[in-house]
Amino acid sequence: MIKKIFLLLLTLTIVSCASKKDILYYQDLKDGTQEYINYLPSSIQINDILYIRISALIPESAEPFNIQIGANANNINMETYRIQGYLVSQEGSIVFPILGTIKLAGKSTIEAQNLIAKMLSDGGYIKEPTVSVRVINSKITVLGEVKSPGTYSYDEQNLSLNQAIGLAGDLTINGVRNDIMIIREVNGVRTYANVDLTSSDWFSSPYYYVKQNDIIIVNPNGPKIKTAGYINSLGSALGIISFGLTLYLLLKK
Repeated sequence: MIKKIFLLLLTLTIVSCASKKDILYYQDLKDGTQEYINYLPSSIQINDILYIRISALIPESAEPFNIQIGANANNINMETYRIQGYLVSQEGSIVFPILGTIKLAGKSTIEAQNLIAKMLSDGGYIKEPTVSVRVINSKITVLGEVKSPGTYSYDEQNLSLNQAIGLAGDLTINGVRNDIMIIREVNGVRTYANVDLTSSDWFSSPYYYVKQNDIIIVNPNGPKIKTAGYINSLGSALGIISFGLTLYLLLKK
């Protein structure tokens, strides 16, 4: 009886141990490896808020097209720009001063800049205008087995999946590293993808860089799922077995 209990305890201990293959990131990378980075421009989406700035050789000619932020410009913060920015409608367009309705959804910020500059130039409003377009409400949501799940805003034009997970404090020891789910909505189409963080095969995929409004889900591993039961840890299980063994030995006397 005691031998059986000892073997059970030993088995539980071995099963609970995680291997390197379950924990280490990018196990196939070798020292000195180099590869070119392919930057993929994000496209403007419905509900994005855009900051658009027009510049010209004659500054006065650009004033009617720019958001007026008032005299106390030193106290302007990003939230002010979000409130006064251009919200991309459900139809994928914005209403811009003088130019009217402009459809921008699906275009990159560079394409949007070129389009607005062409409309200003062709309409005779500004000669050789300079246009800057930025998405100022970019955010991603990280859920599951990370240290700080939540929704995070970012300003970068290209934010990698690694950086996004870093914003949430990295995966916990209980996060499944080879099955990270990404939920992405682009132009009204929702797609799902799974990424293996123990391999670098996905570095050249469309999911190396996150897009605004991506949802990243880190599923719990088997031991973590089992802790949701009444016996919520290996320590608890061993404690119960140890108590049972002690009780058995006392009653046997």
